[in-house]
Amino acid sequence: MSTTPPTGLTISQAAEHTGLSADTLRYYERIGLLDPVPRSTAGYRVYGREELEQIRFVLLVRGTGMPIQSMLEYARLRRSGEHTAARRRDMLSEHRRRLYAQVSELEETLRYLDCKIETYDGLIEEAQCGGEAPESPGSTPAA
Repeated sequence: MSTTPPTGLTISQAAEHTGLSADTLRYYERIGLLDPVPRSTAGYRVYGREELEQIRFVLLVRGTGMPIQSMLEYARLRRSGEHTAARRRDMLSEHRRRLYAQVSELEETLRYLDCKIETYDGLIEEAQCGGEAPESPGSTPAA
């Protein structure tokens, strides 16, 4: 999705712009994840900057694993007005905390994989220098 949202898009143009299908956009609107999209005089949805920003937010938090129920709660709070700002901030802060925990776990996994790769690099180098082949019993790392 491009960073500068255009205005006045049809549903098919909005779908192309966001990478979502028109059916998904309709579904998100129907379940309340997106606010009702303004309509043209002919009854067609017209996506402006505000609608595209809502879609961008949904894509970002969906991509980070925020549960649909949390996204729906956030959308409900947003529609309820400014008096819900503290609750929305708390929801986003909690989600960010979970993301940092996931990043930490991923970094630990990457360090482990780096060690395993170094082990295999050493075995391959040894085999190429006339040492024992990595496929022979007892020379392959456990995992």
